[in-house]
Amino acid sequence: MRTPAEELASLAEADLLRELRPVEILGGTYVGRDRTGHWNFASNDYLGLSQDESIRAAFHEGLDRFGHGAGASRLITGTQPPHVAFEEALAAAKGTESALLFSSGFATAVGAIPAIVRKGDFVILDKLSHACLIDGARLSGATLRVFPHNDLGKLESLLKSIRAKDPMARILVATESVFSMDGDLCPLEEIVNLKNTHDALLLLDEAHGFGVLGPTGMGLAEETGQQDQVDFHMGTLSKAAGLSGAYLACSAEWKALLVNRARSFIFSTAPPPALAHAASAALELIRSDDGKALRKQLQQHIVTLRPNGPPTPIVPKIFGSNAAALGASDALAVEGFLVPAIRYPTVPRGTARLRISLSAQHPEDIVHRLNRQIARFS
Repeated sequence: MRTPAEELASLAEADLLRELRPVEILGGTYVGRDRTGHWNFASNDYLGLSQDESIRAAFHEGLDRFGHGAGASRLITGTQPPHVAFEEALAAAKGTESALLFSSGFATAVGAIPAIVRKGDFVILDKLSHACLIDGARLSGATLRVFPHNDLGKLESLLKSIRAKDPMARILVATESVFSMDGDLCPLEEIVNLKNTHDALLLLDEAHGFGVLGPTGMGLAEETGQQDQVDFHMGTLSKAAGLSGAYLACSAEWKALLVNRARSFIFSTAPPPALAHAASAALELIRSDDGKALRKQLQQHIVTLRPNGPPTPIVPKIFGSNAAALGASDALAVEGFLVPAIRYPTVPRGTARLRISLSAQHPEDIVHRLNRQIARFS
């Protein structure tokens, strides 16, 4: 039997060993690591709201009014007024009947997908879907099918084949709106047409679209006018909203079923009520004129780094080998930039990369300076 030390040595030999490296927030998008300051292009704090004073004040207010712990699961005594208020506000923003707050995006996926589909049903995933969607599909017991990234032809053939064999099966198509490692978009309108044609359900993970896309920041579904065509709007509060936790917005009937079936919801203590109170403040800010101004600033940074790419704050620079990506990350650190090397299993083998994450709070001159440094690797 192999020892943990032997497995760690194998990871190190393949340039796949990871370790925890704490950082200290020195102000906005500037962090300290190893006694050196770095401009942070590693986080998903796309609007810079993790340090926003108004959200911080809302969190403090929530602590004063509701305390710092929920004390129980939502089905016992954990459901408190801030949870309900946030869910109602989010459902209104998403154009759905209801919404349900979870402790994290991962907990949302592994709870919701097995509640939606079971053995005898089907889940169809984009090949580059996040690990939480994959794990949720596996836990469900449903038959899992995968289509190549954004391959509408293969998705259509899978839907046709499944529906021909089983006219009554429940089929769930799950994909991301903004893919977390490439920053590209799913062809949402076409996917909606296919799922409607073949009587399927659609779960859209807006983790990296929420706060970033759409007139009021509600994501790609809002941007494309498809909000009423998505059955399950999944998203997180840990990225553009600057907090933690996640949600699923859907119909009232589906929410009721999730409350009764989603194990990660049923058997978890509720998120702190102060957090839910702060989440309502973050949602209000994202949908406000101030949120719109932040998205405009973010888009300017995106154009600087990737003028002909999708309008998302995730900009990859693919090297292929793990060693090359790690070397580039180290070289940028010397210049004062924190840009992580992303390797297998987060991305497919042979596609190791730098993953640049932009924030509206990055100074314009710093984004231009990073752009010049990245050009060195062309």
